[in-house]
Amino acid sequence: MTSSGEAARRKPARRPTIKDIARRAGVSESAVSFALNDRPGVSQDTRARVRQVAQELGWQANSAARALSGDRAGCAGLVLARPARTLGVESFFLQLVSGIQEVLSAQRTALLFQVVADLDAECALYRRWWAERRVDGVLVVDPRTQDPRPRLLASLGLPAVVVGGLAAPGPAVPEAAAGHPQVSTVWADDSKAMARVLDHLHGLGHRRIAHVAGLPGLAHTERRIRSLRAEAALRGLDEDHVRSVTTDYSDAEGAEATRRILDAAEPPTAIIYDNDVMAVAGASVAAERKIPVPDALSIVAWDDSALCRVTHPRLTALVRDTPGFGRLAARELLAVLDGGPPRTVQGELPHLEARESTGTP
Repeated sequence: MTSSGEAARRKPARRPTIKDIARRAGVSESAVSFALNDRPGVSQDTRARVRQVAQELGWQANSAARALSGDRAGCAGLVLARPARTLGVESFFLQLVSGIQEVLSAQRTALLFQVVADLDAECALYRRWWAERRVDGVLVVDPRTQDPRPRLLASLGLPAVVVGGLAAPGPAVPEAAAGHPQVSTVWADDSKAMARVLDHLHGLGHRRIAHVAGLPGLAHTERRIRSLRAEAALRGLDEDHVRSVTTDYSDAEGAEATRRILDAAEPPTAIIYDNDVMAVAGASVAAERKIPVPDALSIVAWDDSALCRVTHPRLTALVRDTPGFGRLAARELLAVLDGGPPRTVQGELPHLEARESTGTP
């Protein structure tokens, strides 16, 4: 038989309650509530004594109780509506989340992360989180060209920061203004980033350039496609020799898109890939076809990573501070939660790191 002492040792520790604090401090439970929630009705001495006892007992406010009382839940939400199979190989989101978490954890704010099947499921999740008061606000990623989420979040009154511009740039929609008046936006200038890539390739002598893009319908995919065409036209390149194809960001679709591109009657002398994984997959296709890189084909990755630096030859890539972009988004969300107005904030412009995968055609 188990002794009473052993049973006591095995019993889970009980969380301290307001009643425990009141008993230890020698005050009423209502006085404890007033003191811990910074409400009038108790003296400064009582407030200080209650807080000291709460600290000694290891008391923490219950998130559900805070939600019912109208206070913060201490949690931010992040939903990703992408094919789950593409998440394990792409470093961008891991770096983005690391930056977000760095800022939130310093403010003792949790990050609630969930992957869903599609945009409808994402919107339904926002409605549920709002009804249950599960999160104080959300970070919205992968903005769409026709995006229902900012309007939904504004109608719910759920604070949000969109990570990326909400519309493709154009004469009527400057990229910096592509936002929603009630939702903050942090954005990166994909147009200028694409101009840097084209400057590099055009300067090397490339006139036939392909672009293996990401998911169709994403705002940044459309921005990059439009920017490629515009920058190619500014340099006098034949529009028939500059083309984009969309994929799901995976290595499999990146490789298949590369094969189709190289099978063209006039294959390109350079290919730009929208992430590091597809760029490495494209380099593997070139190797299996015995196409030397960069002598016969130059390769550029949009996002730099360890993959780009350990592949042989090392891949030319756009280098940006992705964790810093995540920190910027998290700080903006905290500012909104503290009562700040919705803003549009620009992130750092990436620079091109030229390596061995690009050369003269």
